[in-house]
Amino acid sequence: MDHSNKDIDRSTNHPETEETAETIERPPSSSQGVPPQKIYGPLSFPVLALLMPASVFGVLARLGLLALMNYDGHSVFPLAYVQAVGCLIMGFAVKLKPAFGFCGSLTTFSTWQLDVFNAWINANNFSRSGLGNFLDGIGLSTITLSLALASLSFGQSIASILAPHIHQFTTPARPFRYGLSCISVLTYAATLLPYFLLPSRLRHEVTAALVFSYPGALLRYLLSVFLNPRSKAVPLGTLTANSLGTVLLAAFHVLQSTTIPPSPNRCAILQGLSDGLCGSLTTVSTFAAEVYDLEPFSASRYVLISWGCGQILMVLVFGTSLWTGRVEKIPTCIYQ
Repeated sequence: MDHSNKDIDRSTNHPETEETAETIERPPSSSQGVPPQKIYGPLSFPVLALLMPASVFGVLARLGLLALMNYDGHSVFPLAYVQAVGCLIMGFAVKLKPAFGFCGSLTTFSTWQLDVFNAWINANNFSRSGLGNFLDGIGLSTITLSLALASLSFGQSIASILAPHIHQFTTPARPFRYGLSCISVLTYAATLLPYFLLPSRLRHEVTAALVFSYPGALLRYLLSVFLNPRSKAVPLGTLTANSLGTVLLAAFHVLQSTTIPPSPNRCAILQGLSDGLCGSLTTVSTFAAEVYDLEPFSASRYVLISWGCGQILMVLVFGTSLWTGRVEKIPTCIYQ
């Protein structure tokens, strides 16, 4: 197991970045004559700004893949493609050490947990037995995890082949850095225009999700920065982000599935919070990268804790509301 591969969120917690308020100057290389390189601290504005376009395009890619692969008679559940592509890119990225939040917003842990719980309860009312429900939930759990780890490993293999042909990243000039930060902020600000200008029916499909994408990605990043270094056995930041996002998704799903549907605008906001906030707050790609990096026993424990917490939270929030007759199995929201 290659312990040099660290998750992109956790990589910001290295000692050399923690001891800086804004930036550090690397000493020049005497052998190569390389000028000092500027390293931004994990909470510096340029780093936080880069999360904006990454989260927006990550959510766009996820929603696009789900829409593309959700055709009649599909043999593979659509979310599998999302998790596989995100983990493939994550494996490639971790090997080359860039710092982006795209993969975390592309993949989603909370939706995976919701799909597993829906399999247990047979939310689509398929004609099958309780054993079939159990096997479907187990299948969604194991296939997603296996696919994520396999895609991550494959991405790292591709990066290893291409790494010698890719020039090492160097910090660009100051005008470029400032310009990139401005573009990042404008990219996220631009998500407000489609929400208000495009037809209202698109709000629940994509535009509302884009508005909530960055808050979710930012919260996940901050949790990883502050909590992951506290434990070597379990990445507490990612575990907290995935658990928090799962319980929020369960709550939003309950509100979307009430016997008396809320207003169309409220339904669109709830769907946007589910796809944007929860989808960007939770991540399978970061989770898979951390599992891949841990020792076998610690990795198994981390998987069981994360998956178990997700399912317990689904039972406590969505399950109890369902079994008391307060909500339906599937969303009852009406969109316009």
